Amino acid sequence: MKPLSLLLAVGIGTFSVACLPLEDRPVGNANVPQPSKRVELTRYLGKWYEQARYEASFQAGCEGVSAQYALKPDGHVSVINSCRQGSPSGAQKTSEASARVVEGSEGAKLKVTFFWPFEGDYWVLDRAPDYSWSIVGEPSGRYLWILTRSPAVTPQQYSALVGRAKMLGYDTALLRRTQQ
Repeated sequence: MKPLSLLLAVGIGTFSVACLPLEDRPVGNANVPQPSKRVELTRYLGKWYEQARYEASFQAGCEGVSAQYALKPDGHVSVINSCRQGSPSGAQKTSEASARVVEGSEGAKLKVTFFWPFEGDYWVLDRAPDYSWSIVGEPSGRYLWILTRSPAVTPQQYSALVGRAKMLGYDTALLRRTQQ
């Protein structure tokens, strides 16, 4: 397949996954809260490790999931998501995106573009005062991610984070623990 044809095929596949009817995805929170804490972008930048998520087709089989955020010269945020296929030592796959802070959101809402011109919502619903963990969702309540700065957390830390997600109204029975 020629490079342009391959790019188009991948792009259409990505778009079709993102456009699955929402009713075909489980609702984990019918009343998604608005982010309640200001997010200082410079403190949020850096590497995050996924501890748990609502399963999504675009992350099928992913373990060892991480995201790297960096400030770009134009003020947008570079996003590099990585995962390992099947296990924490599996083949690595990455996807790159660009994000921008939504005006008036105090830094807690971003619009992320993996495939122009389509944007997705990224809401930092809760975070630690020291930015050691965050709980990320979006308006439909069908996606949720629990992220930490460290690849490993204790069972007590994990339980506390799941408890915070539950307090935000999420069905924590739908969480899938990520192997790191």
